[in-house]
Amino acid sequence: MKITDQIIKSHGLKTQEFNDIKSLLKREPNFLELGIFSAMWNEHCSYKSSRTHLKRLYTKGKQVIQGPGENAGVIDIGDDDAIVFKIESHNHPSYIEPYQGAATGVGGILRDVFTMGARPIALLNSIHFGLPTHPKTKSLLNGVVSGIGGYGNCMGIPTVAGETKFDETYNENNLVNAMAVGLAKKNRIFYSKAKGINKSVVYVGSKTGRDGIHGASMASAEFDENTEDKKPTVQVGDPFTEKLLMEACLELMKDNSIISIQDMGAAGLTSSSVEMASKGSLGIELELEKVPCREENMTPYEMMLSESQERMLIILEDGKEKDAKKIFDKWDLDFMVIGRTTNTNNLTLKFNGKVEGEIPIEALASKAPIYDRKWIRKKVSKSKTDLKKLKKIKIENALIKILSSSNHSNKGWVTSQYDQTVMGDTVLKSGSDAAIIRIHNKEKAIAVSVDSSANYCKSHPVTGGKQVVCENWRNLISVGAKPLAITNCLNFGNPENEIIMGEFAECLEGIREACEFLSYPVVSGNVSFYNGTNKKNINPTPVIGGVGLINKLVKPLSHNLKKDKSVLILVGKSFGHLEQSCFLKENYSIASGMPPEINLLNEKNNGESVLKLIQNNLVLSCHDISSGGLIVALAEMAMSTNFGIKIQKPKKLTNLYEYFFSEDQSRYVLEVDPINLTKVEKILKDSNIYFENIGFTQKDLFEIEGELKINVKELFKINNEWYNKY
Repeated sequence: MKITDQIIKSHGLKTQEFNDIKSLLKREPNFLELGIFSAMWNEHCSYKSSRTHLKRLYTKGKQVIQGPGENAGVIDIGDDDAIVFKIESHNHPSYIEPYQGAATGVGGILRDVFTMGARPIALLNSIHFGLPTHPKTKSLLNGVVSGIGGYGNCMGIPTVAGETKFDETYNENNLVNAMAVGLAKKNRIFYSKAKGINKSVVYVGSKTGRDGIHGASMASAEFDENTEDKKPTVQVGDPFTEKLLMEACLELMKDNSIISIQDMGAAGLTSSSVEMASKGSLGIELELEKVPCREENMTPYEMMLSESQERMLIILEDGKEKDAKKIFDKWDLDFMVIGRTTNTNNLTLKFNGKVEGEIPIEALASKAPIYDRKWIRKKVSKSKTDLKKLKKIKIENALIKILSSSNHSNKGWVTSQYDQTVMGDTVLKSGSDAAIIRIHNKEKAIAVSVDSSANYCKSHPVTGGKQVVCENWRNLISVGAKPLAITNCLNFGNPENEIIMGEFAECLEGIREACEFLSYPVVSGNVSFYNGTNKKNINPTPVIGGVGLINKLVKPLSHNLKKDKSVLILVGKSFGHLEQSCFLKENYSIASGMPPEINLLNEKNNGESVLKLIQNNLVLSCHDISSGGLIVALAEMAMSTNFGIKIQKPKKLTNLYEYFFSEDQSRYVLEVDPINLTKVEKILKDSNIYFENIGFTQKDLFEIEGELKINVKELFKINNEWYNKY
């Protein structure tokens, strides 16, 4: 087949990239080889626009066993235990085919975790949709939520936390980010690096079909009016087979059979074989007629580029093939030796004895393009909204408007579709600042949370990048966990646009700065570019997934109020920052100005002091202050129980909007038993932490002195109405 300009374009390659391929090969590629280059050189697999910036992230720490570069990150949690975790996007597939796109996103991230020898113990997600009024939103929402629940529930792995958000920026490009967390022994971690010559390359799992061909390339391009035509590029998942595959792999991992292992994710057999060979500085020769196929007359091109799910590639030690096959036969899965490692440093593809393709591994991996794309810094509007010019609104009405909105309404209708307690170790589930998972048969536990803040990142990317890390940090501390490490999923628009590339670079600058200051390293992640349709790009949306450790779990700490007549303490100073707040957006449709300032020193000191109080059992409940400000945090604490709250009027900030609705950072609300108040105040004073005693708990009523008085049950009803009306 003659390679034409149209064929090159249809494979997502630029003319210069095709010329580079010819230079590396010293000849023109054939159609199969072109497809392989297309898969490995696309944005999704090569990170060609992001690698320059990703290198700057803070990735080190004594707790880090494996940082970025493997299937997932690994951290040490003591007692020879390790947590393996990662978050990844499945945005484009989920927009094209919501159920299967979301389901296979869950399946893919689970494989990343158990590939490394960890049994998955928790799933999380961050999902973003367009405005509820947009004609596609309802079907996308229902399809995605069903897909996430359908796959995780069938696997028997609890989906314990997440976020669901709505904004017009996602009208034509929803985001579906899935995170998985697994438990392993730190001396039994498995890697993808190939070792040894003439070792068996084994295909295991499901058969290969024609689904998902060019899926990775599709994920590296913007949408247009022909989106529906891309449905064949979406993979089809089977959670029941994945469950079998997981158990078979974990069983095989009990002995010393495996040299390396890699799941067949994006770009399927191509990426798995190339990545293994590249990391090991080896070659791989595949006999493609041996690939188990579920469809007739599949070509080498289709086999190599299929993204059929529930498949693995394993390199085995000599003589281990027979015993390994017994395991996969027992679990009713395909097992086939389809190739060998070589000393050629080439990817050699044979079909019925004929060489169909031969490419130097380095041409597909280390010599893939790296672009240091031009970018420009964000020009920031520092204009401040004049509150005096706004139509006055009662505090109560403003609160009700926020609590009844799509973004702040109770998301129980989402989380009820997820099994949150299967496996029996979920201690604190969705609806809290973070979920808590007990380490089975031990006193310790981990806390997990995911967070994003696109409006902050859009208005000032550096500050937004800092904020989303700090928000995640606070969520873990609020349940009594010491934050250990994060994974990130970086969702952005077209990197060829200098403004968007600037948003990416500056967000990463903020993420790096916050992670380094807080000693909160990035250990894994994913970049998703080209999120947009017809040149309209999404707002920058970095998503942070964090893991923290609770050394001894006595009883879980949540934001649920615990008793009557407790003292409520505000930790952290309020400056009255309302720009980019949900108060202005929901009540006045204003979304301008700078986000609140991030003071990393205050963030660290306040967080560490709150954690100390929690660890000393001096706090009954805790909630960080984020979107909606102090009043929304207090309302959420009240709605979770039968207790109300009475708040005194502020002594310093005289503007009540600024006091109650500002989104100033580094702040927490603590519920403290009066008998412990002196101890708490002393610890905060000794640590030079700003705090205020702002009120106390009471029965039934949510009350602000002279301004608001409403029954907590009424607030709860308001907060739960949105989806029923939708």
